Formats: sequence, C-alpha cells, structure tokens
Amino acid sequence: MNPQPRKPRRLSHVFQSHDAPVYFVTLCTFDRQPLLATHAIHAKLCAFARKSEPLGVAIGRYVIMPDHIHVFIRMAPQHTLGTTVRLLKRSLSAAIGQPLPHWQPGFFDHLLRHGESYSEKWDYVVQNPVRAGLVRTPGEWPFQGEIVSIRY
Repeated sequence: MNPQPRKPRRLSHVFQSHDAPVYFVTLCTFDRQPLLATHAIHAKLCAFARKSEPLGVAIGRYVIMPDHIHVFIRMAPQHTLGTTVRLLKRSLSAAIGQPLPHWQPGFFDHLLRHGESYSEKWDYVVQNPVRAGLVRTPGEWPFQGEIVSIRY
C-alpha cells in the first residue's frame, strides 16, 4: 500500500516534443497573512525570474496580492514544478522579514493546454486587486506584470 496520494499524471500528448508546458500557479501565505504586496517582494520575484530564465524557467505574467501570488510558469523538461515553486518560496521568504512560517504548504497548479486558456486565466487574475477593493482598475495595481512573454 502506498501511503502517499498519487498526483494525476499530466497528459504528455497535449504538448509537442518541442513545447514546454505552461502552468498557472497560486501560492498562498500561511493563515492568509498579508505579507506579499510590497515593493521588496515584487523586486525579489523579478530577480528570481531574471536568474531563472537562462536556466530554462520562464516567469510570465503575475499578480502579487497581499496573501497570495498568481504566476504563470513555463519550464524546460529538466525542471519540476515542485522544485521551482520551493525555490521561489524560499527566495521570496528572504524579503518578508517576519518570523516563519510564511507559506501555506503546497500550492495550486493548473496545466494550461492552449493559448486561450492562458488569456482566460490572465483576464480573471488581473482583476483580483479590483475585486478585492484595492484599486479601481487593474492598471493601478503596482504588484503585477509580465517578465517573459509566454506565447503559444
């Protein structure tokens, strides 16, 4: 008997051999503490992305909310999403400046299967600060952007 629950397999036939999958990932803070919507976290996310890109990890669009982050990630096949997210959390924790724990265990991920899905998810995510009453329009929210243009 296997004590670990099995994760569903990703559908390998969805992607051509030259394509790298794109994931929509959400990371939440421990007890939904409002630790993230700061210039320090924003700068750390951008720095992580710049260092990761030459290694085969592309951070596309993102929105940093006070208690969670939505980010789109495309990775070369030699990388795993779990390791990438663990390294991202560790990097961002260095900028939080409060006692641990900073993060809810695990993360939510969704494998995008086509460009329309990316667009639909982004249209929803970019409205988060508006729905939360933090700004009137998405463009007013300073903790969002696109680091690498991910195209299908």
